[in-house]
Amino acid sequence: MPAALGATHGSCATGIQEGSSIPGTGAADAGDRTSAAPSSPRALTVLLTVPTLDVGAADEGAIDLARVLAKAGHRPVVVSQGGRFEDEIARLGGVFVRLDTTSHNPIVIARNAQRLRRLVREHGCDAVHAHGRASAWSAWAAARASGKPFLTTCYTGFREQNRLKHWYNGVMARADRVIAVSEQIGDLMVERHRVPSSRLAVVHPGADLGGFDPGGITPDRIAAARSAWGVGPATRVVLFPGRIIRRRGHHVAVEAAARLKQNGLRDVLFVFAGEDGGTSSFSGELWDQVLASKTADVVRLTGPSPDAPASCAAATAIVSAAIQLEGLPRGLLEGMAMARPVIASDLAAGPEAVLAPPAVGEDRMTGLRYPAGDAGALAAALIRLFAYPEAARHAMGQRARAWVLSEFDPEDTAARILAIYADVCAGPAGVAAPPHTEGRAVEPQQR
Repeated sequence: MPAALGATHGSCATGIQEGSSIPGTGAADAGDRTSAAPSSPRALTVLLTVPTLDVGAADEGAIDLARVLAKAGHRPVVVSQGGRFEDEIARLGGVFVRLDTTSHNPIVIARNAQRLRRLVREHGCDAVHAHGRASAWSAWAAARASGKPFLTTCYTGFREQNRLKHWYNGVMARADRVIAVSEQIGDLMVERHRVPSSRLAVVHPGADLGGFDPGGITPDRIAAARSAWGVGPATRVVLFPGRIIRRRGHHVAVEAAARLKQNGLRDVLFVFAGEDGGTSSFSGELWDQVLASKTADVVRLTGPSPDAPASCAAATAIVSAAIQLEGLPRGLLEGMAMARPVIASDLAAGPEAVLAPPAVGEDRMTGLRYPAGDAGALAAALIRLFAYPEAARHAMGQRARAWVLSEFDPEDTAARILAIYADVCAGPAGVAAPPHTEGRAVEPQQR
């Protein structure tokens, strides 16, 4: 692996013309766990594109990447439609530029490409890194026109209903380096777009889990979380963290809750602790399903928790019921860090995240996995988990915490990401092989 980059701003410190930035401020906060690698003689300026800076994997990933770059002495220029966390970019010492990066309109994408090309020139950017397909098309065009390396990060498996959608999604495979956040996402890029191993890197998200420590949660915080849900200490709470959107499979969970209720299982509550963003009718449809299935007494739609660590600690299990391929849901990782057993569909998290039978023995398991979309299998997994003695569930949670802290270390993630930049910025840009022309299955150990 090439040496990771770390430097102070030299010539790259000039030319800040848009947005708000104070290079270097906030980049070395004591609470930031991401560490810089050994110094390199040259700092980089990286143009990052992301649809929004709100909730979601790409949003969080772009902010985390900006933090890694800033702490290593580089300068992120983040182009996005913005959102509630846009001020974080300036706090880190980066530049925020507002642009409609959510549009699928070809005219808007072409106009954005011209704007991004100007930004690359004005800020002296060394690389262009896209998070999200719409912004990736304009970023790809700008990078190629500017002769700069182009990178993409893939957070989820997009649906491909037809050839046009396949072609549209394929922009994520046109990069000089394609970064997948999980083995499953990496395998998907190989299978669908024939990305060769020379251009593919699997880098797990390095979630900062410092606040998710069971030892730091007082009984009062746990009691407050349960009180907000309207349950006492005897109720088994099944927590579903994350956005309430169709691909996360909340409708499958409601069906599983109905099955458990019909089978006479008592003292169980399903808590959907997320927001819907107001961009679809799914939340309304979900509540209609709750009412129709007579599960309003065992299902709560609570919105995001004001104290996520305490909510995890108050839960019996953390579940991700995704019906579309996800990378590695942060809520699942946070639940594991809180020493909670987890249950995940086989599209929500791969075996590198959740250790489950039959892949491992029960003495090593950190949770259970089940076939995505199968409400009966989810109900059966919950019954199986509840059947374990409390001591066995506690041990399962302790193994989950040890696993997530060892395998998803933000310092390791930072070093890997910086090494990728060192590699792509050291050689000529625009030399990536065309997608769909070469590639083979990439074994995990080869990544």
